[in-house]
Amino acid sequence: MPLNLTVSPDFAPDHISGWFYFNTYLQRQLGIPIHLELYDSFEKQRQDIREGKVDLIYANPYDASMLVRELGFKALMKPAHKADETVIAVSVSSPCGSVEDLQPGSVIATTDDPDVHTMGMIMLESADLDDSNIQVKTLKNYVLVAKTLLKGEADAGFFLKQAYDELSELIRSEMKPLVSSQIGVIHHVLLAGPAFQSHEDALISTLMSMADEEKGRNVLQNMGLVGWERMSEEDSEFMIDLIDTLID
Repeated sequence: MPLNLTVSPDFAPDHISGWFYFNTYLQRQLGIPIHLELYDSFEKQRQDIREGKVDLIYANPYDASMLVRELGFKALMKPAHKADETVIAVSVSSPCGSVEDLQPGSVIATTDDPDVHTMGMIMLESADLDDSNIQVKTLKNYVLVAKTLLKGEADAGFFLKQAYDELSELIRSEMKPLVSSQIGVIHHVLLAGPAFQSHEDALISTLMSMADEEKGRNVLQNMGLVGWERMSEEDSEFMIDLIDTLID
């Protein structure tokens, strides 16, 4: 019976093929069957995680807390040189030139990606905006957030910075960022569940050497990554504590 791999739904659609290449690469390198399951919603993915249907996951920082502290997953790796940051953007035609220009009653387009939404809400505080004086429109992905802005159906949108940067040039030319977070210590994380435990050492060795050989570099490029870095338990706990503090 194959082990199950999944990916946080906030990855760019352009990288779907990259994750399938990655899955094939892992199977060949580790010599074990692995099934890749992709989701278009966090809710459905979290349901399957809690039902024990996931053994290896490239998770967003918020879900890492649940996976480690509630379900016994172990954080193994993080993407090299790729911190998670949040961008608040508006339509290029918006009169707003900074977050402070946003007014009470503003409609904010966001996703159900909790860490990005939380960071966006924190950055709105400089404009004296919070849940009590804005309208929140929650959408399935960042492409829809962008489209909502361009249609004039929202005043501002929250984006994972990587997702914003990977939107098409045409879409980005119709928007302008107001502010970007600069935390630098929050990352997506590759976590292994209990069923993957016996393969952890081989997995770590495989990922650490991916950037050193041509096939591995090609797979990484298709995933939008440049390599992997080891994530210690101390690093994992620090990040989870920070996320929990921000959300609380």
